[in-house]
Amino acid sequence: MDKTYQPEQIESRWYERWEADGRFVPSGEGTPFSIMIPPPNVTGSLHMGHAFQDTIMDTLIRWKRMQGNNTLWQVGTDHAGIATQMLVERKVAAEEGKSRHDLGREAFIDKVWEWKHESGGHITRQLRRMGASVDWSRERFTMDDGFYKAVQEVFVRLFNEGLIYRGKRLVNWDPTLHTAISDLEVENRDQQGQFWHFRYPLADGVKTDAGLDHLVVATTRPETMLGDTGVAVNPEDPRYASLVGKFVELPLVGRRIPIVADEHADMEKGSGCVKITPAHDFNDYEVGRRQNLPLINVFTQDAAILPRAEAFDIQGRPLPDIDTTLPEAYAGLDRFEARKRIVADMEAVGLLEQVETVSNTLPYGDRSGDVIEPLLTDQWFVAVESLAKPAIEAVENGDIEFVPKNYENMYFAWMRDLQDWCISRQLWWGHRIPAWYDIDGNVFVARNEVEATRQYLQELADFIEHEQGDFDTAMRLRSFDQLLGGTPELTADALTTMEKLGVPRLTQDDDVLDTWFSSGLWTFATLGWPERGEDFRTFHPSSVLVTGFDIIFFWVARMIMLTLKFTGEVPFKQVYVHGLVRDGQGQKMSKSKGNVLDPIDLIDGIGLENLVEKRTGSLMQPHKAKAIAKATRDEFPEGIEPHGTDALRFTFLSQATTGRDIKFDMGRLDGYRNFCNKLWNASRYVLMNAEGQDCGANDDEPMELSLADRWIVSELQRTESQVTRAIQEYRFDQAAQALYDFLWNEYCDWYLELSKPVLWDEAASTAAKRGTRRTLVRVLEAILRLAHPMMPFITEEIWQRVAPLAGTATGDGSESIMVQPWPQPDDDKLDETAGRDIAWLKGVIVAVRNVRAEMNIAPGKPLEVLLTKGSPSDRERLEANRPFLAKLAKLERVEWLDDPEQAPLSATQLVGDMEVLVPMAGLIDKEAELARLAKEIDKQDKLIGAVEKKLGNDSFVAKAPAEVVEKERGKLADFQAARRVLAEQRDKIAEL
Repeated sequence: MDKTYQPEQIESRWYERWEADGRFVPSGEGTPFSIMIPPPNVTGSLHMGHAFQDTIMDTLIRWKRMQGNNTLWQVGTDHAGIATQMLVERKVAAEEGKSRHDLGREAFIDKVWEWKHESGGHITRQLRRMGASVDWSRERFTMDDGFYKAVQEVFVRLFNEGLIYRGKRLVNWDPTLHTAISDLEVENRDQQGQFWHFRYPLADGVKTDAGLDHLVVATTRPETMLGDTGVAVNPEDPRYASLVGKFVELPLVGRRIPIVADEHADMEKGSGCVKITPAHDFNDYEVGRRQNLPLINVFTQDAAILPRAEAFDIQGRPLPDIDTTLPEAYAGLDRFEARKRIVADMEAVGLLEQVETVSNTLPYGDRSGDVIEPLLTDQWFVAVESLAKPAIEAVENGDIEFVPKNYENMYFAWMRDLQDWCISRQLWWGHRIPAWYDIDGNVFVARNEVEATRQYLQELADFIEHEQGDFDTAMRLRSFDQLLGGTPELTADALTTMEKLGVPRLTQDDDVLDTWFSSGLWTFATLGWPERGEDFRTFHPSSVLVTGFDIIFFWVARMIMLTLKFTGEVPFKQVYVHGLVRDGQGQKMSKSKGNVLDPIDLIDGIGLENLVEKRTGSLMQPHKAKAIAKATRDEFPEGIEPHGTDALRFTFLSQATTGRDIKFDMGRLDGYRNFCNKLWNASRYVLMNAEGQDCGANDDEPMELSLADRWIVSELQRTESQVTRAIQEYRFDQAAQALYDFLWNEYCDWYLELSKPVLWDEAASTAAKRGTRRTLVRVLEAILRLAHPMMPFITEEIWQRVAPLAGTATGDGSESIMVQPWPQPDDDKLDETAGRDIAWLKGVIVAVRNVRAEMNIAPGKPLEVLLTKGSPSDRERLEANRPFLAKLAKLERVEWLDDPEQAPLSATQLVGDMEVLVPMAGLIDKEAELARLAKEIDKQDKLIGAVEKKLGNDSFVAKAPAEVVEKERGKLADFQAARRVLAEQRDKIAEL
């Protein structure tokens, strides 16, 4: 093995080998275990959340593969409607100077597919860097042909059952992208805004109980007042009880709108009166529905003021009798310009009561950066009530289990308060809605245009025959229906015949489906549904879904609803919910904060200037670049060193407590890179002492196991049990800690040292050396298998050298640790006596080391040690372990002292009741050591005095942040503790 661990030289080599050898495909044997990867956006790059999540999934899959399961980790990417369309639009504009409208829909879609084939594999290449053992032979894309057919099938069936409908509803509208977006794509930003208080005159000479001729309402969006259709007061508010049912005159517009009683109005907030704009506010929409108020839309799709408003009832039907006149002066104005004009005009007519500055949040589109506008538009919806009931029951009855369980409450809260789901998006890239329209606007939902045309011709023939009595034309239409054939697209002959018959071609809906709709089919559409082939029967339901809590509603709940509906099965048996990866200070990682870490940079390393450029380039808020650059230089003055994939994976797992957000700690990453180095160097020691030697491969040869051998084998059984149980319970942090403690603290720090007195003792028997070598390699080989799911690359590299010595591989390179059996603890190998004896041995060695440290005695100086006041078993252990003590504690002589009263002046440590004595005579220069300690104590006194002075300053304690004051108190405690230790050492030496 190379002298130093260099992950970059082994990781890509092993991944390519695994993939070429087909190690990731299901074995076809054993109990099925499957995970469906949450499909990342095809446009995306691997971020810390992906890397964290993928590490957890790969750990589970590798673990189950080693346990003999028939494992499938299904991989694929999402077509990412908005993100992909925006990316390709920008590319076309930059390269060709054209918009998508210049190209036309078909040509633009061709450009998207072209981009996908050329550049859409970036994130899948990054998945390989993380060691993800997904089955690449089954890679899916949510727009591939099979998935497309599944989406069409689901849409058609839901429509035919009345569970999909088209209606006019309020949606989150992006005025830049001209599409509805989901709540998850809305970013709410804190801001300082204004609250305008307006007077709305009471109509018909009515006055309030206080004698006022107006009501005061307040709004942060004055431009929406043009669409007000009511003013709400609380039904319990005595100030306005007499006004319910009366009217106000809408300023600037002149429309009479009613005063209604509704609990939405808060008596304690402002005047207690609330303007209601059902077409431009989600809360107001609900008030409008309860109060049967009309909906008046005043915005275009660009969020500009319409020349004339549009009026609808709550069902979205036009209301022609309502006056929709708007002031001409506002027509065509952008909403924010209209806001300024309306406020000015209200002030001019004396109806602006006051302007208040408030802190509030404003919704922005996460892709466009534009302010989102609630807008009344025609959209397609899924009626979710009947779908939600079985999805709730599946979790209630335990068919699906959330880990941690408290996330079930979040799931139930959402599922029991569902609104119908808007599934249409005004984009070109995506699953185009399979609905076609005739010239009268009648809709025909079908799997393809031919099927829709067949429906249309049948309806048209029935109408002509029964309503017009034209039997011959009806027969010709029906006969043409038979000539359409089974192709999904109309042939040229069919189009010609339709033209001769005077039958116009149907027009397909321009909208596409929300990407959450197609990804909601992920667990079953990836397995070939609507066919229920062998893959579907074997791997569905999947075993576990690994996901973040933020998409429990948007994705998890919808998968459960749709999968139960179309397969009669749950999509997964367990949902493991992990937290978010935050920066070291607990802040959410975001480009705007400049605190994003790229997992590939943590693996490969990145120079400071490149890191600064990466964090400050393409900022939405360029003025933050200077501060971000400074913070980056302060945090990473040398850039980021390479750490390798295994160290990054182990860092994630060490922090993967169930459900909690993690603060990503660069210190831990450095520490676990050292852990990899520790494993590498320990393996080199083992190989240097075992390769070419007798390692006990032949069980018939005589073998002696030392106390240390028996002890480490016993501890291995406990560790195997701990790691297995922790992974079973999704406590990856505990699994990582158990492995770390055993490898670093027991195997490396103690056992390897305890092996040397046997291996390096020329007097040791051949059987003893054989036993220790066998234990060295077999325990290491088991450690490698235990660690493999967490750290796949380094374990494979080392295992190839160690396994032949341990008798678990032939050594010809054809085998892989990936498919070796998972270590199983053997209770027969537990050795409590060896454990107690090693604990005693450790205690004595640590006691001697403590004396060396306290008395400033050189580590390599041989010492004489006396043991006394112990039990007979202590004396027996001394006799049995003299070689170990002499080697590890660097002892010249160790003896048992029968009479403690005869002990010379010594430094003393306790191991249980037994005293460990190190005679001090001749070991140290007493006066020199006292002088050194006096100097150190003086130094501590000065540090203590400085902090005490600071904390004694009342002004500092009162004005400094609490965490700063606490930090100073912590420093004081540390300095005082250090001084106490030094004083104790001084007093001991003074007695010599």
